[in-house]
Amino acid sequence: MLTIFVPGASGLLASDAAPGSELPAEAVWIDLREPTPEEEHRVEASLGIDVPTREEMQEIEASNRFHEDNGSLYMTATLVTKLDTDLPVRTQVTFILTGSKLVTNRYMDPLPFRRFIAFSATHPVPAPCGATVLAGLLEAIVNRIADVLEKVGTDVDSISSEVFSRSREKHPAPPDFRNALERIGQSGELVSKASESLVSLTRLLGFARQSTGPQIPQEARARLQTLSRDVLAMSDHSSFLGDKVQFVLDATLGMVSIDQNNILKIFSVVAVFLLPPSVVTGFYGTNFEHIPWLHATWGPWAGLGMMIVSAILPYLYFKRRGWL
Repeated sequence: MLTIFVPGASGLLASDAAPGSELPAEAVWIDLREPTPEEEHRVEASLGIDVPTREEMQEIEASNRFHEDNGSLYMTATLVTKLDTDLPVRTQVTFILTGSKLVTNRYMDPLPFRRFIAFSATHPVPAPCGATVLAGLLEAIVNRIADVLEKVGTDVDSISSEVFSRSREKHPAPPDFRNALERIGQSGELVSKASESLVSLTRLLGFARQSTGPQIPQEARARLQTLSRDVLAMSDHSSFLGDKVQFVLDATLGMVSIDQNNILKIFSVVAVFLLPPSVVTGFYGTNFEHIPWLHATWGPWAGLGMMIVSAILPYLYFKRRGWL
C-alpha cells in the first residue's frame, strides 16, 4: 500500500496514489506498507532511490542498515509491535531521507505510526519536510516504548507485592505462583524487546545526527538530539527493569522452593509421629506366647494408649525445640 502525505492547512493530508500517476512534488512523506513490487519500482523511479527488500531490512550489519547513497540517508530500525498481546513481535522499518522527502518502508502497522498519522492530520507543522516527519515518528515510537516500560514497572511492582506481602499477613491466601511466573516471563519478554528497539534507535539517531547533508535542518537536529538523550535515559531504565524482573523471578522461585520444602517437612514430621505407634504395633503383632497384657481385658486399650502417647511425645518435643 502506497500512501502519500502532503502539507495542508490543518496538517498532513493523506492520499492513496493512483497507479501510473506521478508522485506530487509537494509530498513530504511517502509511506510504503507491505508494498507491491510495482509500488516499490514506482517510488524508486520517481525519487531515484533504492527501496530495500524485506530480506535486506532484516540484515543486522550496520553497513546495510545505515548508509548514505547519492545524497539519500538509509536508516533501518527494529521496532516492537503488538505490545498489548501475549506475543509481541519485532519488525523492521526503513527510513529514507532524500531531499525534503521521507520514505518509510514497513511490513507491519505499529501503533506509533497510526498515532502519528492521526496527530499530524490535525496539527500543522511550520515548514514541514521529511526530517521533521522523521523526528515526529521517532518521538511517537519513543513515547510508545516509554508507555510499555511504565506498564512493565507497574506489573513487576504488583507481582513483587503479591509474592512478598503474604509474609506480613496473619492468614495469607496461597499465591498463584504459576500465574506470577507467567506474568514475570511476559514482563521480561517486553523488557528484552524494548531494550533491543532502544539499541536500534540509538544507532539510528547517532547516524542521523552525524550526517552533514542538507536533508536534516537545524530544527530537526535539535529534536533528534533531545530524542537521543531520552533514548539513553530509557535504556538505563530498561536495564534497571531487567534486573528487577530477574530479582522478582529469583524471589518467586525461592518462594516456590520454600513451599515445597514446607510440604516435605510436613510429610517428614508425620512420618516421625507415626513411627513410635508403628513400633508398638509391630511389637504386639509378634508371634510370642508371652506378651504383656495379651489376655487382659484392658490390654487392647492399654496398647492403644501407648500408641497415642508415643505419637504425642515427639510432637511436644519438636514443638519445644522450635522445629515446628
